[in-house]
Amino acid sequence: MNHPEQVPTLGASVAGLENSWLPFTPNRYFHEHPKLMASAQGAYYTNVQGQKLFDALSGLWCCPLGHAHAGIAAAISRQVLELDYSPAFQISNPLTLNLARRIAGLAPEGLDRVFFTNSGSEAVDTALKIAYGYQRLRGEGSRTRFIGREKGYHGVGFGGMSVGGMPANRKMFGPVMVPGVDHLPHTYNLSEMAFSKGMPKWGAHLADELERIVALHDASTIAAVIVEPIQGSVGVVVPPEGYLQRLREICTKHGILLIFDEVITGFGRMGTPFAAQFFGVTPDILCFAKGVTNGIIPMGGVIVREEIFQAFMGINAPQYAVELCHGFTYSGHPMAAAAGHAALDALEGGAIAAAAALIPVLEETIHNLRGEPGVIDIRNIGLAAAVDLEPIAGKPGARALKTFEAGIEEGVLLRFTADTIAMGPPFISTPDEIRAMGDMLRRAIRSAMAA
Repeated sequence: MNHPEQVPTLGASVAGLENSWLPFTPNRYFHEHPKLMASAQGAYYTNVQGQKLFDALSGLWCCPLGHAHAGIAAAISRQVLELDYSPAFQISNPLTLNLARRIAGLAPEGLDRVFFTNSGSEAVDTALKIAYGYQRLRGEGSRTRFIGREKGYHGVGFGGMSVGGMPANRKMFGPVMVPGVDHLPHTYNLSEMAFSKGMPKWGAHLADELERIVALHDASTIAAVIVEPIQGSVGVVVPPEGYLQRLREICTKHGILLIFDEVITGFGRMGTPFAAQFFGVTPDILCFAKGVTNGIIPMGGVIVREEIFQAFMGINAPQYAVELCHGFTYSGHPMAAAAGHAALDALEGGAIAAAAALIPVLEETIHNLRGEPGVIDIRNIGLAAAVDLEPIAGKPGARALKTFEAGIEEGVLLRFTADTIAMGPPFISTPDEIRAMGDMLRRAIRSAMAA
């Protein structure tokens, strides 16, 4: 970790700003108000001004074990000198194969085969291709349609954007998205769900909209339904009680595959290895990324039922023929696999249990903000929570931006979407750090409302 006297000045740090184009960032605003991190340790960042900031969202939901994790650092250091890269096509390595075994062992029962990617976006597009390929191989090639959900976020590949339901991500690229996609309604209703703790009681009936979509298009045209168990990127939208179970029932009834996008919820965020286990619903395909390596080296993947894998293996072709013409240069990269093993060592060694123990602390801390000026909703599930703020008239998102800026002044790095503040603190946080995060957010909200 850099000592304050070693942290570069802001002026020196922005060299290259004129050459940079940041993702999912208002670049014009950023050029005027750059935010630059110099180092990170545990649950904290240090910015280039030397200010220590509590990491309220575990990076971008991807660093549940905090930063500069000694076990992961040591594993990567060893691996770079042993096997820094191995081709992913026609060749593998023991480290990657064993990681697939470990991930399958953590997955819900019945999900046994792991296909590695490099990100959540790639995992989603991979899952969609596998889903269609499976339907085609079993003689259901007419099943070309995918069903997503409003407010859903499934990455930025064309497939993921097509099944995703965030208008800002779809607006520019709509004409060139995958055709024939439909969407379930989202499950958030402020009048019925305000200030929910855990799963709302109202809303399971919204899953029955899938029956309406099936009736509209006919089941014989639908390959798969894809949902996030918890809609994280849009601001921690929690499924109603019984909702996911109902989706599972309808998909099974009509021969439609159910895909869970667990890029955010996978590897302990719910206090269980995957959200599927928390909710007691097993999908046919599960997408993961982020926490599998603690965000240190990019890695993602798809876990599928054995039946789906065997459908590809049973193709009428010579044994030397490739069964699925799909993959990436860095699929199952040995460096990422080394980070993955070390991350799983820590997660299975107590970090997931620690996350589960923090869930009631986060719930109490966040709901204590009820009654603060401008707070119109609070919700939580697992080690994730969100606070909705009253928008400034005619300026959507401006209130949350003010809160974000005030949070930095207070010593906490927040994440906002529109006027929602989302939180998913590291599993290594202490109860006192969670409570301090709540106090810093309280002061930031008051400051933003007074501005």
